[in-house]
Amino acid sequence: MGSSIAGIELVKLLIADDHWLIRDSLKQVIRRLDKNHQLLEASDFEEALAILSTHDDIDLVLADLIMPGFDAFDGLQELRTRFPNVPVAVVSVFEDRAHVLRAVEQGVIGYIPKSSSPAEIERAFERILDGEVYFPRRLLEAAPLANAATTPNASYPDVGLLTNREREVIDLLGKGLSVQKIASELDVAAHTVRVHLSSLMRKLGLPDRAATIHFAINHAVAVDARSTR
Repeated sequence: MGSSIAGIELVKLLIADDHWLIRDSLKQVIRRLDKNHQLLEASDFEEALAILSTHDDIDLVLADLIMPGFDAFDGLQELRTRFPNVPVAVVSVFEDRAHVLRAVEQGVIGYIPKSSSPAEIERAFERILDGEVYFPRRLLEAAPLANAATTPNASYPDVGLLTNREREVIDLLGKGLSVQKIASELDVAAHTVRVHLSSLMRKLGLPDRAATIHFAINHAVAVDARSTR
C-alpha cells in the first residue's frame, strides 16, 4: 500500500471510535457510497493499533480524537509515527479552527465534525475517496487564531514564485474549496485549475495534493494573522 490514496480504489477502512452509534452511522454513509468496502472497527486505541499491526493493507483510518487510550493529538501523533503510510482522517466532536489546524500539522487528510449532516459527511468521504483532502470550510474561515504566527514559517516555499492566478488557486484551496468550487469561483474549467495546481506544486516543491492543501491552509493562517496586525 502506498502513502497516498489518490488514484487507488479504497477497499479496507478502519473506523476507530468508542461510540458504537458513531461507528454505525459512519458505516452506513460509507456503504451508501460503495457496498464493497471492507469496514473494520475499533472501540479504543489499543484495539485500533492491534488491527493496524495485523492488517497491512488498510487504506484509510477514520479516528476520533478522544477515545480510551487515545489522548487527542498525542494519540494522533503516535498513530502517524507508527503507521506513517496509512492515511488518517479525523471525525471529531471538536468544531474549532485550532483543532483542525493541529490535526493538519499531524498530516491528516481530512477533518469531519460529528455534527455534520449525513449529506455533508457523504460529501467529505467522496472527496477523500477521490484522492482529495477534506477540511470544513466554515471552520477554516473562522476568526484567525490569537496566537497564529504573524510571519510564514521559515521552511515554507516562496509564494512569490507564483503567478497571480496560482496565488488565487492556493488561497481558495486553503479556505477549503474543492477543485470544482475553485473553478466556479474563478470562472474557469476544472481542468484549468488542475493545471495551475500542477504548476504551483512544481514551483513550491510540494510532492502531492495532500501536502499542497496542508501548505495552503497554513499559508492562509499566516496571511490572516498578518492582516489583523
